[in-house]
Amino acid sequence: MKRRGFLKLGVLMGSAPYLNAKAVTAFQKEFEAVSPVIEAVLEHIFPIGSQIPSAKETGLVHFVYETITHPSYDKDIRSFVIEGAKELDKRTQSRFVQMKHSQKEYALREYEMTGYGDNWLGRMMTLGMEGLFSDPIYGANPKEAGWKALGAYGGQPRPKTRYLGS
Repeated sequence: MKRRGFLKLGVLMGSAPYLNAKAVTAFQKEFEAVSPVIEAVLEHIFPIGSQIPSAKETGLVHFVYETITHPSYDKDIRSFVIEGAKELDKRTQSRFVQMKHSQKEYALREYEMTGYGDNWLGRMMTLGMEGLFSDPIYGANPKEAGWKALGAYGGQPRPKTRYLGS
């Protein structure tokens, strides 16, 4: 093999993993930027040590991401989730994640007093509960922990795939 052919082959082989890689979307970048805030809010709403599984134990942030990025999910609500987290971050001067529990509670109560904040916190509660009490096939509620905490179980028949068309 000639040197030029060898170099072309090396470039092609070296770039192969990147050819199949998915490009990071603008939404993914936006979500990554606010995911610490979303995670801190969910962990505050669903804390470790309560009677139901915590946001941390169940991976709710990942569930929220997968839910709102699904093609069937409403684009306006998807944007609302991101914009609400940005607004909370702005209102707390980017300190929400580092705040103590009592400070977070105060900041969330203040945010709740705005109509926008009240709606956003309601959406976070809804998404969190969907994750905690959905069928485990959707990525949250591991080992049916949410169901067991309530003494209730999902409907029958249970899903065999994560989403329609999967």
